[in-house]
Amino acid sequence: MCPHSHEHLAALSTSTNSKLELVGPVPNCVPEDPISHAAYALASQHLHPAILSHSLRVWIYARAYAEDEDEHKHEHEHESSSRLSLPLPFLFTACILHDLGTTPAFSHIDSEPDELQRFEIEGADAAASLLREFRSRASGGDGDSSNPEQELSISNEDIDHVWRAIALHTTPQIAERMGGMVRVVRLAVLSDFNRGSIAGQRRLQRETEAEFERMDIERVLVDAVVQQALSSRMPEGKAPPASWPHDLLRAHRRDSRWKGVNQGF
Repeated sequence: MCPHSHEHLAALSTSTNSKLELVGPVPNCVPEDPISHAAYALASQHLHPAILSHSLRVWIYARAYAEDEDEHKHEHEHESSSRLSLPLPFLFTACILHDLGTTPAFSHIDSEPDELQRFEIEGADAAASLLREFRSRASGGDGDSSNPEQELSISNEDIDHVWRAIALHTTPQIAERMGGMVRVVRLAVLSDFNRGSIAGQRRLQRETEAEFERMDIERVLVDAVVQQALSSRMPEGKAPPASWPHDLLRAHRRDSRWKGVNQGF
């Protein structure tokens, strides 16, 4: 079960009387549902352009992984289906917001040392808050039957799946073994850093990177993770031992003058 968020609703600016506004045009790959559009709006408002582009690539790879795993499942069960077992709005939300915790609005670096959290958990909490806000609006009984949010169904289990997928996306071996959305998002992230492959779909990778350029993502992402740790009241609170952020922080401290991609990456 994902924990309750602390200050994310204020940062989200998604009260009943205010909605997120898109920054720039919506890419064609974004699913056409209000949850996905709200998640993209939130991401486009806050993510560094390189991280937003990375997150869109992760979404494209995640969908390919999900389709591939569904195909193998149906072959084993001798069934056929054109519908993904992972609902698109929730899979997209997990992908597009998986690095939201790297942003100033959601890093909470001014928190007390014992309240600091890894960027992965901050992003997971923010995504969960977004989905809860949608559910709250949809059940608010505003009398507008034409409101598409009224047709949405968001369960606690849906929110938990998204939370776990984001919170565990840098956790090796465990995420892969959990299956479902957690596994798919983890594999998609690895694929974007050439540490995994989508079987038979190198062409997809080339086409995806042509549309959503890399923009030095390795350096941009690592710098965001390390700098928020260094700017917090206790760096080990944002980058606790035995975590990917800690590996990056340790490498930076070992050679802060290093000009290449962080050696802990």
